[in-house]
Amino acid sequence: MRVGIVILPEHRWWAAEPLWRMAEEYGFAHAWTYDHLGWRSLVDKPWFDAVPTLTAAATVTSTIRLGTLVASPNFRHPAHFARELTALDDIADGRLTLGIGAGGVGFDAHVLGRPELTAGQRVDRFTEFVELLDQILTRDCTDHSGEYYTAVQAHRAPGCVQLPRVPFVVAANGPRSMRLAARYGQGWVTTGREADDPEAWWRSVGELSLRFAEVLAEQGRDPAKVDRYLQVDAGPVYSMSSVDHFRDVVGRATELGFTDVITHWPRADEPYAGKESTVEEIASEVLPEL
Repeated sequence: MRVGIVILPEHRWWAAEPLWRMAEEYGFAHAWTYDHLGWRSLVDKPWFDAVPTLTAAATVTSTIRLGTLVASPNFRHPAHFARELTALDDIADGRLTLGIGAGGVGFDAHVLGRPELTAGQRVDRFTEFVELLDQILTRDCTDHSGEYYTAVQAHRAPGCVQLPRVPFVVAANGPRSMRLAARYGQGWVTTGREADDPEAWWRSVGELSLRFAEVLAEQGRDPAKVDRYLQVDAGPVYSMSSVDHFRDVVGRATELGFTDVITHWPRADEPYAGKESTVEEIASEVLPEL
């Protein structure tokens, strides 16, 4: 089991830099940040963009993998985003993982003044986004005219450090998105289904894990070659509320077949309210056991 941690892009760099350094020093396998223009209860609070944040993090770390959790088609175009990813993967020397999802219905969906899409339309756009991004990152030159995106001679050169491209970790709970994850993902990430009861949430996670295994079989993918990520703080109890609880979360995720869990750096307030001392304890007591 590998453990990753999300550092929200809410701090000025002088305050954020030590967190990214510590994530590596503590032994986390990967570190992530959110890709939003604004997020939930923090929409009126300080917030920074994911790409420059990860670029800065790449310059102060050397071994930890870095990624978006998850990149959003709400405000990104594959042709431009491919250039950003190529540059970021180069700066990180091949340590970039692209977490990518369909895009939600909150602030990101209406801040640009565009009509809000239905759930089905978001999956349609997501499918086109992933397919086009994959093409631009793997082909020398791409032309595309679709329902949501157009690209005219989008060039790949020089290409990603990682070949054939940066790995995609596709967020998916529904059947269409799961098929997309099985086709294009080097990994799959889930948040489970929304639930107030912890046991109900874990049951949903188990059901989704079983369903994804079926989708992999349908698509002819070797399950051993597709990593499975669980965003454990999507559940009703913050994973780092205590060391014992974190150890239990990791154990349950392992039993359900996940290869990776992703927690969040504790904050002074909700969401993810906790103590930084708990991170240190987990790093010294739990991570070495995994």
